[in-house]
Amino acid sequence: MNKVEIYTSDTCGYCHAAKDFLKQYKVSYVEHNISRDMEARRALISKGYRSVPVIVINGKEISGFDQEEVSRQLNLI
Repeated sequence: MNKVEIYTSDTCGYCHAAKDFLKQYKVSYVEHNISRDMEARRALISKGYRSVPVIVINGKEISGFDQEEVSRQLNLI
Protein backbone atom coordinates (compact mmCIF):
# COMPACT_ATOMS: atom_id res chain seq x y z
CA MET A 1 0.00 0.00 0.00
CA ASN A 2 1.26 3.46 -0.88
CA LYS A 3 1.83 6.02 1.84
CA VAL A 4 0.55 9.36 0.55
CA GLU A 5 0.62 12.75 2.26
CA ILE A 6 -0.39 16.07 0.75
CA TYR A 7 0.37 19.56 2.00
CA THR A 8 -2.44 21.93 1.06
CA SER A 9 -4.00 25.29 1.80
CA ASP A 10 -7.64 26.38 1.78
CA THR A 11 -7.29 28.71 -1.22
CA CYS A 12 -5.14 26.53 -3.49
CA GLY A 13 -6.96 25.39 -6.62
CA TYR A 14 -4.21 22.92 -7.53
CA CYS A 15 -4.53 21.39 -4.07
CA HIS A 16 -8.24 20.79 -4.63
CA ALA A 17 -7.49 19.27 -8.06
CA ALA A 18 -4.85 16.97 -6.57
CA LYS A 19 -7.19 15.78 -3.82
CA ASP A 20 -9.98 15.20 -6.38
CA PHE A 21 -7.55 13.17 -8.50
CA LEU A 22 -6.52 11.03 -5.52
CA LYS A 23 -10.16 10.48 -4.54
CA GLN A 24 -11.03 9.54 -8.14
CA TYR A 25 -8.49 6.71 -7.96
CA LYS A 26 -9.49 5.83 -4.38
CA VAL A 27 -6.02 6.64 -3.05
CA SER A 28 -5.97 7.13 0.71
CA TYR A 29 -3.94 10.09 1.88
CA VAL A 30 -3.17 12.20 4.92
CA GLU A 31 -3.76 15.92 4.41
CA HIS A 32 -1.67 18.58 6.11
CA ASN A 33 -3.47 21.90 5.67
CA ILE A 34 -1.02 24.74 6.24
CA SER A 35 -3.87 27.27 6.46
CA ARG A 36 -5.12 25.66 9.66
CA ASP A 37 -2.10 23.79 11.05
CA MET A 38 0.95 25.87 11.91
CA GLU A 39 2.99 22.75 12.67
CA ALA A 40 2.32 21.52 9.12
CA ARG A 41 3.36 24.94 7.80
CA ARG A 42 6.64 24.77 9.75
CA ALA A 43 7.27 21.20 8.53
CA LEU A 44 6.72 22.25 4.91
CA ILE A 45 9.04 25.24 5.23
CA SER A 46 11.68 23.07 6.91
CA LYS A 47 11.61 20.84 3.82
CA GLY A 48 12.44 23.92 1.74
CA TYR A 49 9.03 24.52 0.17
CA ARG A 50 7.18 27.82 0.07
CA SER A 51 4.14 26.79 -1.94
CA VAL A 52 1.55 24.03 -2.12
CA PRO A 53 0.61 21.44 -3.04
CA VAL A 54 3.47 19.20 -2.08
CA ILE A 55 2.57 15.55 -2.48
CA VAL A 56 4.70 12.93 -0.72
CA ILE A 57 4.34 9.40 -2.07
CA ASN A 58 6.33 6.72 -0.27
CA GLY A 59 8.86 9.36 0.77
CA LYS A 60 9.22 10.96 -2.70
CA GLU A 61 8.29 14.64 -2.67
CA ILE A 62 6.49 16.14 -5.66
CA SER A 63 6.18 19.93 -5.74
CA GLY A 64 2.98 21.08 -7.41
CA PHE A 65 0.31 18.88 -8.94
CA ASP A 66 2.12 16.96 -11.66
CA GLN A 67 -0.60 14.46 -12.57
CA GLU A 68 1.71 12.36 -14.72
CA GLU A 69 4.35 12.06 -11.98
CA VAL A 70 1.74 11.31 -9.32
CA SER A 71 0.28 8.61 -11.59
CA ARG A 72 3.72 7.14 -12.17
CA GLN A 73 4.59 7.08 -8.47
CA LEU A 74 1.25 5.40 -7.67
CA ASN A 75 1.63 2.92 -10.57
CA LEU A 76 -1.59 4.14 -12.17
CA ILE A 77 -0.03 4.27 -15.66
